[in-house]
Amino acid sequence: MHELTRLEATFLLLAREASLPEPVSEYRFHPIRKWRFDFAYPDKMIAIECEGGTWSRGRHTRGGGFENDCEKYNTAALMGWKVLRFTRAMIENGVAIDMVGRALDA
Repeated sequence: MHELTRLEATFLLLAREASLPEPVSEYRFHPIRKWRFDFAYPDKMIAIECEGGTWSRGRHTRGGGFENDCEKYNTAALMGWKVLRFTRAMIENGVAIDMVGRALDA
């Protein structure tokens, strides 16, 4: 079982406090590749990615990691997924929860 990062745990706590439906953690969306979303609402095809390390040159912002993420997100979009990506600031200031709520209501 996957252990949540601190950022993922913060998102999940805030989602619960906002009474959003419980998302699926580490949802594997692709039938062949091992790609997973941090969180997903599979029935609505809404994916949530908590993007840590955006200011500290984390894996997602360096060349190879960024390119791999582009392939993953573009493939997900072609499969019909709405991929919502959030930085730490967006999670902590409530933007992420607001956007997820709006996506679920759409």
